Amino acid sequence: MTAPTRRARALALLATLPLLALTACAGVSTSAPEAAGTADGAEAPAGTSSEGAAAAGLEVSTSPDQDRVRSTESAEAVGLLPEAFADKDDFVVAVSAGAAPPLGFFADDDKTPIGNETDIAQLVADGLGKDLRLEVKAWADWPLALQSGDVDAVISNVTVTEERKETIDFSSYRNDELGWLTKAGSDVPEIAERKDVAGLRVGVGSGTNQEKILLEWNDQNVAEGLEPIAGGQPEYYEQLSDVLLALKSGRLDVYVGPNASLAYQAKIAPDELAVVGTLNGGWPDTAQIAVATKKGDDLAPAVTAALQQAFDDGTYAQVLERWGLETEAVEKPETNPPGLPKTE
Repeated sequence: MTAPTRRARALALLATLPLLALTACAGVSTSAPEAAGTADGAEAPAGTSSEGAAAAGLEVSTSPDQDRVRSTESAEAVGLLPEAFADKDDFVVAVSAGAAPPLGFFADDDKTPIGNETDIAQLVADGLGKDLRLEVKAWADWPLALQSGDVDAVISNVTVTEERKETIDFSSYRNDELGWLTKAGSDVPEIAERKDVAGLRVGVGSGTNQEKILLEWNDQNVAEGLEPIAGGQPEYYEQLSDVLLALKSGRLDVYVGPNASLAYQAKIAPDELAVVGTLNGGWPDTAQIAVATKKGDDLAPAVTAALQQAFDDGTYAQVLERWGLETEAVEKPETNPPGLPKTE
């Protein structure tokens, strides 16, 4: 399959998935991949073209043979491993593969999980000196899998919250960002604050956190005498294919949704789409995405040290760049950073 074909397949897959897709099939495993290139001098993944990426946007391999970016073992991380994990050969990680690219989705064989989250899992396993074993779990199933010991960790776009911290330890690796997607070259140059949405035709997914934020922004704008969003309320979408059509036809000015998927969409089609702003998904608080481990296992400090190794050797940045997520990078990983507050 040629690179343009892979790119088209990824684009088509993303466009047909529901905007609220969060789950994946359970019980699928992949064996640890063969060691590939490391941070310095690593070759581009098979089927990608840096020259093509510069000309036409991000080129993504959707082959099951991912040739993942690899980090190196961290003596600090290995030294922090609890006794129960020190002698284990595998690092078993639950991921989702039914969500939209680039976080977690199935490769061309429709059974191998690939994406940013699986690549982060590889970096952590490398830092710990372990072989990676992935377990695809439905979103609703990962908490039980973690608490029962079926998996050592979960890397599946899990947001740090104070409620989750009662039973889970976290090692942060990415900001939880929302993005504002427009047609390339549109009359909306930037959305940096709430006044920037006044008068615009804004699309959003119903029942989402971004809908809650958008409605609050609109209410505050109206209270201050600013123009409300067009029609007085958002336009609601369930399929990304409908969003893209509305943006490209000019029926919609901007769409707000999870930045990971929107940034990826803009990176693979830069002549058609653009992200004109981002907003932390925890607004007005700050939310982070993290590796989840079971509280009481005392594994989080070792995972954080493994992530730090990937930060230091540059492989963390390579992974985010590979999937078009550079804007979601954090300065450093942290063990149990402040989480979103509990809601009543």
